[in-house]
Amino acid sequence: MRAPQSVAGDDRAQLRFFTCGSVDDGKSTLIGRLLQDTGSISEDQLEALRRDSARFGTTGGELDFALLVDGLEDEREQGITIDVAYRYFSTPRRAFVVADTPGHVQYTRNMATGASGAELAVLLVDARKGLLPQTRRHAAIASLMGIRHAVLAVNKFDLVRWDRAVFEEIVKAFATFARQLGFEEVVPIPVCALQGDNLTKHSENTPWYQGPTLIEHLETVEIESNAADKPARLPVQTILRPDADTRLYAGTLVSGSLAIGDPIVASSSGRMSAVAAIFVAGEARAHAVADEAVAIALADEIDVARGEVIAPARARPRCADQFAAHLVWMSENPLLPGRSLLLRIGARTVPASVTGIKYRLAVETLEHQPARTLELNDIGVCNIATAAPIAFDLFSENRNTGGFLLIDRYSSATIAAGTIDFALRRGENVHLQELDVSKRTRATLMGQRPCIVWLTGLSGAGKSTIANRLELKLSAGGRHTYLLDGDNVRSGLNKDLGFTAADRVENIRRVGEVAKLFLDAGIIVLCAFISPFREERAAVRGLVGEGEFLEIFVDTPLHLCEARDPKGLYAKSRRGQLPNFTGIDSPYERPERPDLVLETANADPDTLADRVIDFLASRGYFTPPSASS
Repeated sequence: MRAPQSVAGDDRAQLRFFTCGSVDDGKSTLIGRLLQDTGSISEDQLEALRRDSARFGTTGGELDFALLVDGLEDEREQGITIDVAYRYFSTPRRAFVVADTPGHVQYTRNMATGASGAELAVLLVDARKGLLPQTRRHAAIASLMGIRHAVLAVNKFDLVRWDRAVFEEIVKAFATFARQLGFEEVVPIPVCALQGDNLTKHSENTPWYQGPTLIEHLETVEIESNAADKPARLPVQTILRPDADTRLYAGTLVSGSLAIGDPIVASSSGRMSAVAAIFVAGEARAHAVADEAVAIALADEIDVARGEVIAPARARPRCADQFAAHLVWMSENPLLPGRSLLLRIGARTVPASVTGIKYRLAVETLEHQPARTLELNDIGVCNIATAAPIAFDLFSENRNTGGFLLIDRYSSATIAAGTIDFALRRGENVHLQELDVSKRTRATLMGQRPCIVWLTGLSGAGKSTIANRLELKLSAGGRHTYLLDGDNVRSGLNKDLGFTAADRVENIRRVGEVAKLFLDAGIIVLCAFISPFREERAAVRGLVGEGEFLEIFVDTPLHLCEARDPKGLYAKSRRGQLPNFTGIDSPYERPERPDLVLETANADPDTLADRVIDFLASRGYFTPPSASS
């Protein structure tokens, strides 16, 4: 989500900024007071504010300016900000779009949203409390999101009796902390948002403060808004066909400019053409500039799909399938490297995964800490791989084409925001080799349709026993098979992995890639793995074609698995000697729509193996074996 780009009908120089900081530091009050003191509140709004202040106010009968911004009922009742609220106001010198972002830790993703479209951060600090962890986290995220100008507003200064020493101590502490964040400018201002001190006029309570008021700084700060000076980038959001002979590529020109006749390239494919026509709001134009919604026609019939980036032929974005990036993790579930996710950049969405975590950023000290996972609101530096090359710029060069989101494939929830640091060259040295003998040819020689038969269930459910009997029967019937069993794989290929959630994800990722190779060889691959997480089983399914992955749930109640306990693992887990054991202290996620369910409580392994064979034969993977088999 991007912040509103302009104030309708206002052609004054515009500044987009946001307020941030810890909870209850006065962000909403500051914005409400600015609106009041700049004459941006109508009489009707002021009357509504009086009524709301009497009902919801927290200022002892005075006008509660925070209520001008806190629009949600929950926000008003709790006196906190949950959503991102955008407000417009102006002075004779400048127009403003301000985003009020929440301070609570659980709403950090909303704060990142507000920062993504802003040019300046107003970071509030309660003078009584000083710098808090959330203050530091917000400052770090603001820097990560490309903010280079900040105001350190030391608020509620009346509650420390306008003590200059308190102000100087907080300013010094922040300067020490922020030295590594890359801000070009940090302007500290002592304020009392409730009473308006040093917001639009200098306060008599701080005669020792000689700096600008907040509005003076906002009116005069020089922000290099150089989107128009950067190379043109047009992420294609949709393709329009106004008539049978015309194809228009539409989207927002996020940077640079385009003119008729400009040579362009479709970044991912490398195909070149030239701009033949430009339309802005349905009107033909000779050129278009950054932030305009445009539709362009090309001189040549080249393949340009939704999500492609159209760019100048001589100033192309990078194109790679592996890169290093900063991540702000926004999910209550931890980041598990190797898990299949979706990456959305511009108008394009591709499968992706975090292949490694370089380090986690400690928000208190900005120290680089080793990490195997990221928790909610952690900031980390990671390596990311995508299923196909994507076009991008480094975030330091272009915020609009260097930022991305990670999305959970299972829930469709946004779980991380990221900024691209640099491409990894390792991907540039790998090129798929075309093979003359295909999977179909190999399968035809074997007289079967290859598939992955994936048996999942609790430890002791009977997966390996059924898979072993199944392979015996298939082999006797002349079928070509290979059995990948959990313990066998862990004794070799995956002997370096443990049983944490992250290691379980990586275990299944590797097994999926191996199974895919056997599938390509034309073989029926039998896989017997606990594979406790739905997302990982879905990721393996996503590696192969339609109908090539069959999920078979070996459904055995936990008490029966414990009674069997063929390896003594449940007993060890119950004694506390085996942590992270599935079904005891680590979850097992039952398949929601398995292709086949095998209930082992009242059937023997041979009978269940025959059920699988009948199922495969009925689906046409092979001709049923003769009765003598």
